Amino acid sequence: MNRTKMLTTMAVLTALGTLGAQMLWFPAGVAKAYPVQHAVNVVAAVSLGPVPAVTIAFLIGVLRNLLGLGTLLAFPGGMIGALFAGISYYYTKRVGGAVTGEIIGTGLFGSLASVPIANLLMGSEAGVFAFLPSFVVSTVTGALIGWVVSIRLKQTAIVTNV
Repeated sequence: MNRTKMLTTMAVLTALGTLGAQMLWFPAGVAKAYPVQHAVNVVAAVSLGPVPAVTIAFLIGVLRNLLGLGTLLAFPGGMIGALFAGISYYYTKRVGGAVTGEIIGTGLFGSLASVPIANLLMGSEAGVFAFLPSFVVSTVTGALIGWVVSIRLKQTAIVTNV
């Protein structure tokens, strides 16, 4: 993929992830679930790779925080999930691998990374068991949406390396 097409795709996915956070969310325990973030992570991991996927997740986190649509927890959940999804897809070459990586990355490692961020920077006393269910619900929902979208992109030949 040439550089211009990659940057354009990254910009579109960043915009979709940012707008989707405003339009589609639901309460899940102590946090809000933003499944569009996880769907974008899977699509980005499959179509662009791990580094662009993490970059997109970071940009979505920045924009969501600047627009008041998210908290600092958007960073560990989004970025770790995108990294795991990208690496998992890279090694398995299967969309299911990216979905599994997203769920493990965000659901387990993202929730673990959120505890010190919430304690130190947000003044929250919540422990890992407060974040784990919320992160798992959000990431499973979004990753499954991302799976469907990635398969459809492959069927329509919009993304050739899915």
